[in-house]
Amino acid sequence: MKRWSLIAVLMVSGTLAACGGGVYYARFGPPPPPVVYARPVAPGPGFCWIEGYYRWGGGRYYWVAGRYERIPRGRTAWVSGYWNQRPRGYVWANGYWR
Repeated sequence: MKRWSLIAVLMVSGTLAACGGGVYYARFGPPPPPVVYARPVAPGPGFCWIEGYYRWGGGRYYWVAGRYERIPRGRTAWVSGYWNQRPRGYVWANGYWR
């Protein structure tokens, strides 16, 4: 039974890593406004622009630049992540393919 529990944990961890990580919790105020920059030209058809965002780590926010990603088979759109204000700070909700 323990073996299957470990396999399940590893599978979930791998899925979260592939989707851009887990939940980020920031206790010290809202993230800064998004960085504004020119979006580069798409590398080809079938790619979607994933907006950049601020991530929390090391006691501070840092910018993760936007990027193009190939649209996965059977998916239609990217739903962007966002920071959600909670009583104890801000919580990051990951973006995902719909």
